[in-house]
Amino acid sequence: MPRVLTGITPSGTLHIGNYFGAMRPAIELQAGGNAYYFIADYHSMTSLTDAQERRDYTRGIALDWLACGLDPKQAVFWRQSDVPEVCELTWLLGTLTPMGLLERAHSYKDKTAKGIAPNFGLFAYPVLMAADILLYDTNLVPVGKDQKQHLEMTRDIAIKFNLTYGETLVVPEPEIRDEVAVVPGLDGQKMSKSYGNTIEIFGDEKALRKKIMGIVMDSRTPAEPKPDAEKNLAIQLMRLVAPKDVALDFENRLRAGGLGYGDLKKALFEHYWNFFAPYRARRAGLAADSGYVEEVLRDGALRARAVASKVMERARKNCGLR
Repeated sequence: MPRVLTGITPSGTLHIGNYFGAMRPAIELQAGGNAYYFIADYHSMTSLTDAQERRDYTRGIALDWLACGLDPKQAVFWRQSDVPEVCELTWLLGTLTPMGLLERAHSYKDKTAKGIAPNFGLFAYPVLMAADILLYDTNLVPVGKDQKQHLEMTRDIAIKFNLTYGETLVVPEPEIRDEVAVVPGLDGQKMSKSYGNTIEIFGDEKALRKKIMGIVMDSRTPAEPKPDAEKNLAIQLMRLVAPKDVALDFENRLRAGGLGYGDLKKALFEHYWNFFAPYRARRAGLAADSGYVEEVLRDGALRARAVASKVMERARKNCGLR
């Protein structure tokens, strides 16, 4: 079976864009018995400088993944910083990564344009991401469209390393599910913590209801037909959390006229809330066991390092460090 790898940065509360864009596709692949999932706490350091917040987010994300169906008996699940080999491989890869390649990264340009202060970590993010992937002989990486460029960069870096030092690193392939590759946020942009437009997976019912009811619609009256109903933001989100026939029914009613935006948003909230109800119950149970998460992450790190050490041994030898 191909080895699958994915990770999420603990820089905030997980939202449904994370779930549908990365978590669910990754969790569905764990049944193959060769799935590697990590919490990318090193990556969080480019934007988060509060140490306790990082600890809290890391534990929270671990709970979220486990609650949403990650099975540590089927998958390897660990904290990035518990495998220090990733920093060593980042340096090895960085010595071959052209500056021009990093300067073309869309993510860096987008984040600095949004006012995030540029720093070395943010600029070199694709090199650390490449190390995350290449350190485990990864074959397949589920990514959203926004991360497709970074995976292409990973492939370029791996190929250059292999051409320079001989066959050392496995060149991975992306898996992009177009139907959920980009989940829209409350403002119509891609859902992202950076944009403040998210719907959290877990959170306060009243606050989340207010968020969804606050989605801005156009000024057309309920009676007016909406021939562009498929573009409506609430309909796009409904397709994710409601059964297909139910979502299609709301879309058709909106297109024909007679469905008010308030009623549509109420229905969206109910389907969203019910969709994640089993996960909320599971998360509450896991959170009550204070040592369980750390035990899972420690065990996962040991299993991850067993693979990482072999890749690093190969890389050191091939590039003349041993």
